[in-house]
Order: sequence, then structure tokens, then C-alpha cells
Amino acid sequence: MRKHFKDQCFETIQGLEELHSEIEKGISTGSFAQVAELLELCQQAAIGIGTLIEKSEGEGTEAVSQLEKYCDYTYELHQQVLDEPAVQVNTNKAMKNLRTFIQKTVNELNNTIPTTKEIVFLPYKAAMWDSLETVWKKFDEDPNCTALVLPIPYFDKNPDGSFARMYYEKDQFPENVPTYSFEAYDFEGRHPDAIYIHNPYDDMNYVTSIEPFFYSENLKKYTDQLVYIPYFVLWGLEPGQPCPLERARDYALTKGVINADRVILQSEEVKVAYVQALTEYFGEETRLHWEAKIEGTGSPKIEKVKTLRKEDYSIPDTWKNIIAKLDGTSKKVIFYNTSLKAFLADTNAMLHKIQRTLQFFEEEKDEVVLWWRPHPLFKSTVSSMHPEAWEVYSALVADYIKKGWGIYDDSPDLDRAIAYSDAYYGDGSSVVELYTHTGKPVMIQNTSV
Repeated sequence: MRKHFKDQCFETIQGLEELHSEIEKGISTGSFAQVAELLELCQQAAIGIGTLIEKSEGEGTEAVSQLEKYCDYTYELHQQVLDEPAVQVNTNKAMKNLRTFIQKTVNELNNTIPTTKEIVFLPYKAAMWDSLETVWKKFDEDPNCTALVLPIPYFDKNPDGSFARMYYEKDQFPENVPTYSFEAYDFEGRHPDAIYIHNPYDDMNYVTSIEPFFYSENLKKYTDQLVYIPYFVLWGLEPGQPCPLERARDYALTKGVINADRVILQSEEVKVAYVQALTEYFGEETRLHWEAKIEGTGSPKIEKVKTLRKEDYSIPDTWKNIIAKLDGTSKKVIFYNTSLKAFLADTNAMLHKIQRTLQFFEEEKDEVVLWWRPHPLFKSTVSSMHPEAWEVYSALVADYIKKGWGIYDDSPDLDRAIAYSDAYYGDGSSVVELYTHTGKPVMIQNTSV
């Protein structure tokens, strides 16, 4: 039985115990009309408990059998206090029977009905699923847990803040990850024990937005625990060295972090920076609150990347042909990553840098393959914020794909690119932090050369 519903049962049972005490007082003082009303409330509460149990466990449980006996007895006692003189109501016997049936119900709930959990994951971009995947897998392997992946829609935004095109990537997740319709899930009725999210922005993002129902401030109504894990990792941090406050501040002061009951970050050093940023903003008196709910236990993205193997992924035959040399051996594969931050910081310089990079690797195509993979939100962001630059960029991409000497990867699967490549080249980003954990070479591009 779901923990949430079992907790509801115990909460109702606690209320029954309080009613029993009032019934005992009423019988002893001869307030039989009041006692009759209290017994009716007891019967209604017991029926409610039984309904919850049958909804979860089906019919025929001993717990429901005890509740049925309890209801039969409350009815008999109800008739007795109204129809017979007070002297004939045995208070001790009445209270012992009421409490015995309920105690047997409690014993059944504790000892014979296992406690289960339902955990819901709400990714919005399939390319960012690796920030939640290892957590989902652990819950999915737990026989006492139901772990559901419900991809949610997201939208581009118009300059005025209104929603434009909608994206829904339910069918783009790995084959071993079953996904379910968010529309068919009753958040209020099922009340999952925990909800995991990886988008912290709610309405704070000027370029894209998830469906507003899934903003963190709303999700808190429907779960006992809202958990936020960033879809990114901060890069360029030396192990054991403090994370600069300015690196963490913008990420920490987001609604997902503020509203979540738990926040899981990549390291203790990043946690310290988040806590400091939040404390400075909300006041020193809030420090213990942030300390308690923010954890620096590690990013699932890093946990997964350490286990990547080329053999676990497949690629199209056209890509295989690009990678293969004429003698049957394989060319070196360079993962080329272009980030949003670098492109937006100096768009013209980045466009020229991409052109020079493509020219260089085209000349080396007999020995080296470029595996170009831009940021997953590249198109929606750049086309919205810099439409002229998007036209130039799109022309570069089209020409690159047409020539066919390299790979252009706009799929959601970052891990495949990491697994297949022999080295990293490109912008500094969270991908760099992941790539360093593979032990393979990393080179950061310089837009000025």
C-alpha cells in the first residue's frame, strides 16, 4: 500500500482514538444523543479507511474484515445507547471492543500490508534525461517502488513572453525507459511520494518554458517531497577547492531550488556556494533551512558517464561509414561541442570560429571525424534571440550535412557521443565536466584563433 495512503489511514485512526475518548465520556455522563452522533462519525471514518485499503490491496484483506466488524459493533452500540436505559450500557466492554477492532486493523496495516512508494520523474528534454536516469533506475529496481517517467511539454517563447511552438519528446527517450502520458496521470488523486524535476526556472526563463502546471510552486501541492536535480553540472571546478560564489549565484536563486524539499548537487563545494548565495539573498536566519535541504552528494550525470561503453550504443550505418577508413580501421572521433553561452556572448566570433573549425577538420577527414553536437536548446534559443545569426548558422549546418564528411548530431543522446568519441573539442560547458570523468583528452576552443 502506498505510504501516502497508509499515512492517511493512520491519521484517521488517530482521530478515531480521540472520538473513542469522547464516546467514553459521553456514556459516563449520559449524553447518549451526542454519543450516537460520535458513533456515526466513527463508522464513516472506518468506511473511509476500508475504501483506501481496498483501492490499494483489493478485497478480502483481514484489515478490512476487522473494520467491518468495527462498523457492525458501532451500529449495535448506536442502537443500544438510543434504545436502552443508560444502566444497561457496559462502558468498559464497549470501549474495549471499539479499541480492539481498531488495534487489530493497525496490526494488519503494520505487519501484513507492505508499504510501497510511487516516484514520478518529470523530464522535459530527452537530451537532459541523464540528469535523472541513474536515480530512476535505482527506484525502478526496487520491488516496493513504482517509478514512472512522465515527459512533460515545453514551449518556445515569443518576445512578449507568450508561448510559441510546443515540444513534447515522450518518444525520444531510450528504449529501456518506459514513458507514460502526463495527461493520464492524476497528480491530485495519486499524490506521488516524491516528484523529481530537472528544470528549475518556472516562469523565469525568457526563451523557453515548461507547461505552467509543472512549475515547482504548483507541483509542491501534489507530493510529499519535491526533489530538484540540475540538468547541468558546473565545470572547471578543481576537486576540493571552493566553488566561486559568482558561478553559483544565478543557478541557486531559481524557483526550483527555492521551492524544492530536496536539492541534489554535484559536490559539497557547490552546495556551500548555493547555501551562501541563498543565505545572502534571504537572510542569515535562513541558513539552516538551506543547509538541511541542499545535498552535495553528486550528480547522476557524472555517475552515469563513468559507466559509458561504446558497445552499449548503436549508430546509423551512414555514421559508421564516415568513421571507417578504407582499410577497415576506424578514424579518430572528435566530439565537437558548441555551447549556447559562448555563442550568445560573442555571436560573430563564434560563427567565424565554427567556419574555421569545419574547414580544418574537412582537410583532415581521412584520419579524423568531427562529431558535431550543439547544445540541445540551440535552435529554439538562437532563432528567437538572434534570427539573423540563426540563418547564417543554419546555412553552415546545411552545407556540413550535405558534404557528408562529418557527423551532425542533434539527437537527445549526449552519452552516445561521449562513448563513441576519442577526445573533446569545443566550448567550456557542463559537458566538459562530464567528459573529464572519462579520462579522455579535452581541449577548449579559442574563438580568437
